[in-house]
Amino acid sequence: MLQQIILNTPAWVWVLLAFLVYRGILASLDREVSLKRLLIIPVIMLALSVQGIVSTFGITPATALSWLPFIAIGAALAWSLFRRDSVTALPAKEAVFQRGSWMPLALMMGIFLTKYAVGVTLALQPNHAHELLFAVSVCALYGLFNGLFIGTTLRVFSIYRHA
Repeated sequence: MLQQIILNTPAWVWVLLAFLVYRGILASLDREVSLKRLLIIPVIMLALSVQGIVSTFGITPATALSWLPFIAIGAALAWSLFRRDSVTALPAKEAVFQRGSWMPLALMMGIFLTKYAVGVTLALQPNHAHELLFAVSVCALYGLFNGLFIGTTLRVFSIYRHA
């Protein structure tokens, strides 16, 4: 069965996975990043989550009320746990120097694997798309991952702005 799942996965999914792994490995290295490039992955991950929620469950009070609070929780958690010494503002270059971290890769894989698992689950059990607990759990997970990205990004911009 696992072999069938992997063989029936569209090629674009593997391309997306390769891109995310590449970006995650890049994030593990100390590097200089422009402010614009800093937004790329969080925006892509937010778009993947929103697309996953809308296409699977639609926008309903239940999906919104499980996604949005977990964005706030994730953002607050990321903001409070962020190590200020991991970023140095470079105002002359409109960039920051970031110490490498494996966290972006973990978060990207979290969103990717959630989206993949939901797709597989619904291919095998389509009725889950109408189960409240399933929808709420998936939306909360997307929200938490997105919140962690958003909180980290906001923290970096805050450090830059105060430099």
